[in-house]
This record gives sequence, C-alpha cells and structure tokens, in this order.
Amino acid sequence: MKRRDLLQLTAALGLAAAGARSAEPAASKGASAPSSDSVTPLTPPADGRIPVAFVLSQGAVVIDFAGPWEVFDNVRAPGPRPHPFEMYTVAETTAPIHASGGMTVVPNYTIANAPPPKVIVIPAQDDLSEAVVRWIRTAATSADLTMSICTGAFALAQTGLLSGETATTHHGSYAQLAAAYPDIKVRRGARFVDLGNIASSGGLTSGMDLALHVVDRYFGRQVALRTADGLEYQGLGWLNADSNAAYAKRRVTTDAHPLCAVCQMDIADVIATAPRSTYHGRTYYFCSVSHKNFFDAAPDRVLAN
Repeated sequence: MKRRDLLQLTAALGLAAAGARSAEPAASKGASAPSSDSVTPLTPPADGRIPVAFVLSQGAVVIDFAGPWEVFDNVRAPGPRPHPFEMYTVAETTAPIHASGGMTVVPNYTIANAPPPKVIVIPAQDDLSEAVVRWIRTAATSADLTMSICTGAFALAQTGLLSGETATTHHGSYAQLAAAYPDIKVRRGARFVDLGNIASSGGLTSGMDLALHVVDRYFGRQVALRTADGLEYQGLGWLNADSNAAYAKRRVTTDAHPLCAVCQMDIADVIATAPRSTYHGRTYYFCSVSHKNFFDAAPDRVLAN
C-alpha cells in the first residue's frame, strides 16, 4: 500500500476517533495546548488546488524545504479536493540543485515557466541571483503568503518585502540579519513571525511549525491538528509563535567559553586556530573567515544586535 493510500485510510477510519481522543493534542494529559496568536484566515481558491512554489538554489537545506513540503502534502481537507496543496520546485534553470547532505534536486520549473503560486516557500540556501529575487518580488504580489525558513530570511530580505517589518531567522543568525538589514526588526525567540502576507520562521524544524500554522489559516484548527497527528509530529510550536524563547537572549562569550562573535557558535575546541579580530582592545573570535569579515565591516552594528 502506498503511503498516501495509507494516510487516506487513516483519515477515513481513524480521524473520527480523534475527537473522542481529544480536540487538542495536550488535552489527553490533562492540560490544554497553548493557544496561537490570532490566526488570520486564508481562503482556498474556489477551483483547483493551492499552488506552493519552493524556491531553490544551490546549497538549499533539505529539512527547510522537505519539512514544509511533507506538511502540505499530508493535509486532508474536507470537500471535493481532499489534497488541497500542489507543491513544486522553482529555480533559475532546471540544472540540478545540490542541496545539503549531498541530495540532488532537479527543479520542476524555471522562473520563466513556473505556475503563479499562492504560497512561496524560501528555505536556507546560497545567495539568490537577482533574477530569482525579481521573480519572488513579482510573484508575491498575487500570492496569499510568502514565507522564509531559517536563513531563507536573508533571501526574503533581498526582495525588499521585509523592509520596515519584523522577522525572525535561525537563532545563530539574529545578529547577522539585524546588522545586514537594519531596517528589519529581528524578533529573537520567535518560532515564527506571521505578518499576514509575509512570514518567517526560526531554524530548520521551525519551518514545519510555520507550515502547520499556514494549514490552520487555510483550513482551520482541526485540519491542522489532524495533519500533525498523521505526521506523528509532537511539536506544539505551531500553536505558539513565541515558543523559541530559549533563544531569546544573546549568549555571553567569555575567555573560558568563547563563542563566535557573529553567530554565537561554541568555538572553544578550535580556539587556537579560529579567526580573530581586535576591536577597542578586546579580542573577538569567529567560526569562519566569512564571519570575521562580516564583523570587521561593521563591528558596532554586530555587537549591538
């Protein structure tokens, strides 16, 4: 039996019992699930499915796009279209994309022939070309939502769509995003930030939470809960946008426990060979030459964030 057939069978036979189990995943333990920030509904198209474009370039991080992809693929909605999302990959060309961990992805479409999306997903990846940035900027004008995952926030910032807005990213990139784009208010400790038609998530697994939140916006809480249940996804971050509070405070670097001054990566084990800079009489260490160069270009801005 194919996995989709199995999930459909589960939906038909098992989800009627979900209400008997609990309307909320934490209720069976005697506690209610955390409530989400106010959810602004999105309206599915009257005809056809919801096209979801995953924008990829070299270095795309697999979990950033595969996690949300699986969320959307596993949605079972009432009505004539039980599989409401139609996902596809978009890149500048159809040349193979070398993603993280050695995965190779051949894009479904190029920016010249991709169907107009209603949802745009931008994972962490290498720098986007100006042509792809223009495509996102244009496609976003008719999309319901444009969302970034992890450091995909930098690509979203490139489009200008985050100018003057609030966003989040991987906790190791808070300072870098704030320093690179001072007109963006970086929200530390957020699992995701939803501005209505623009959204950003924290790192990696946070993308699944943002995707479940999007399902909630389109089809309501019960469909989103059933989707999480079918995925055996135990995380509740999608119900609480502030659930990355563990990363809200900047970690403190000390001589005994040195951290990269840009991303706060622990570098104690490589301190002898780590790149370093001296600023105002203090030595700062870095996990990479690129982060040293970023710091050297604007140390006050990095340290302020």
